[in-house]
Amino acid sequence: MKKVHNFNAGPCVLPKPAIEAAIAALQDFKGTGMSIIEISHRTKEWESVMNECRSLWKELLNIPDNYEVIFLGGGASLQFLYVAMNLLENKAGYLETGVWAKKALKEAKGLGNAICIASSADKTYSYIPKDYVIPEDLDYFHITTNNTIYGTEIKYDMDCPVNLVADMSSDIMSRPVDVSKYALIYGGAQKNVGPAGVIFAIVRKDILGKVTRHLPTMLDYRTHIDGESMFNTPPVFPIFVMTETLKWVKSMGGVEAMNKINQEKADLLYGEIDRNPLFVGTAAKEDRSIMNVCFVMAPGYESLQDEFMAFAKERGMVGIKGHRSVGGFRASIYNACPKESVEALVECMQEFEKLHK
Repeated sequence: MKKVHNFNAGPCVLPKPAIEAAIAALQDFKGTGMSIIEISHRTKEWESVMNECRSLWKELLNIPDNYEVIFLGGGASLQFLYVAMNLLENKAGYLETGVWAKKALKEAKGLGNAICIASSADKTYSYIPKDYVIPEDLDYFHITTNNTIYGTEIKYDMDCPVNLVADMSSDIMSRPVDVSKYALIYGGAQKNVGPAGVIFAIVRKDILGKVTRHLPTMLDYRTHIDGESMFNTPPVFPIFVMTETLKWVKSMGGVEAMNKINQEKADLLYGEIDRNPLFVGTAAKEDRSIMNVCFVMAPGYESLQDEFMAFAKERGMVGIKGHRSVGGFRASIYNACPKESVEALVECMQEFEKLHK
């Protein structure tokens, strides 16, 4: 297989053990003589996977007993609607830190009174807003903890006077999280915990059943809690790969160990960006994401962008082109991205510097 360094923002690099387990299960799932993609979700073999996946979530994040973990299709973008449908009765507040946060707010506005509490749009979402006040009359306050396009991250669990809802699509399992500070955590799997095709939702049960609107059966979190994520046929293959990915996280020492590794990778790459005169970071230093490192050519070197992109590609760097809306470069260094890949990118940047001194 061709050797590459995968920095894609999602779908992204997955642990090799999870991929190997997936290949084996595609050929023969648990000795059934059938592939994982043709197994019935009502068999004891599949139910054991669902139970293991749920247990791993609870163990790795130390999820309290009054929460449930569910797995659904539709992507995190559908969860923007789920959240508002299930929780918005009078008023909701949103912290607008990027494109996905803005889209989440838009969906809520379509259902009721949803307001922007603070925004960093004035500086192209290059920082996390500070010194804002969360009104105490909100049904919930929604945040997006990591912003993949702009490379900013809320790296702490805030104290919130109302129900706190978090889209953690791109930094879940990258650091310890005090789940008890959140009413609801959700996200797509395709960054840190599996392939595209399934979302996770960690729901505190007491927040449900409070709205007066009619809830369609499939858009009611209680439906999927009661059905143990199998009210309808679940996305079997992505959940299987998620389970194997979480087993790998556990084998690595859990989220505390992953956070240490991730911080080392981020420090290494940001250190080179700050040292190398050809490059400059785009996110405020105090808000830099440890998952998505965004940077551009430094002033005076903008004309070298395409040359560096080709230079990096020749050396096996994949997925470092910035999002189409902002340009530049983005290296997504999720859990399964090995430190060796970050070291290879740093070496590539240093080589390019030598050519243009």
